[in-house]
Amino acid sequence: MKDTAKHQGLRNQLVTTLEQKGITDKAVLDAIKKIPRHLFLNSSFEDFAYQDKAFPIGAGQTISQPYTVAFQSQLLEVQKEHKVLEIGTGSGYQTAVLFHLGAKVYTVERQKELFKQTSVLFPKLNIRPKHVSFGDGYKGLPNFAPFDSIIVTAGAPFIPQPLMAQLKIGGRLVIPLGEDVQIMTLLIRKNETQFEKHEFGEFRFVPLLEDKN
Repeated sequence: MKDTAKHQGLRNQLVTTLEQKGITDKAVLDAIKKIPRHLFLNSSFEDFAYQDKAFPIGAGQTISQPYTVAFQSQLLEVQKEHKVLEIGTGSGYQTAVLFHLGAKVYTVERQKELFKQTSVLFPKLNIRPKHVSFGDGYKGLPNFAPFDSIIVTAGAPFIPQPLMAQLKIGGRLVIPLGEDVQIMTLLIRKNETQFEKHEFGEFRFVPLLEDKN
């Protein structure tokens, strides 16, 4: 679990790349600068960990490109102590970014292998989500709702109704929508029944699977 000066140098370069691509949220950039992404990857990818690329992490899943992680995190506008629901723990890297932003993170993963990996990894890196759950992300975590914001880290064909219901009024839901290519979508809850929708161009994600355990 080594994090060296070389790794830090590579992270600094990655942050410069993200700034050039339009990421402006200083807190998000600071999180990316501090979090050892190479420790969330298979060691065979360690030399590539700070490239702005997605990589396989097992169970047919990927660790998202750093730009995508930063973009989604920036859209959430996380404040300290915000309750954030993350659908798709994956490698745990996005979880770490949210934790670093000061959020109380509730995260759900439906792949047993990844759930087990992150359950072991988080304590080693001193990352303390409020709740790490194995289950169906489409259902969210109603017992812990409502949330200040919800982030979905897999491509969804539609917005799951339970997630909309679990969002606070004024809360933000960031979700990549679509089958093959996804449109990054932000929903802001205006009141009990109304949501304001914004779209931010194309991204590529692995699919959000429902009831496949």
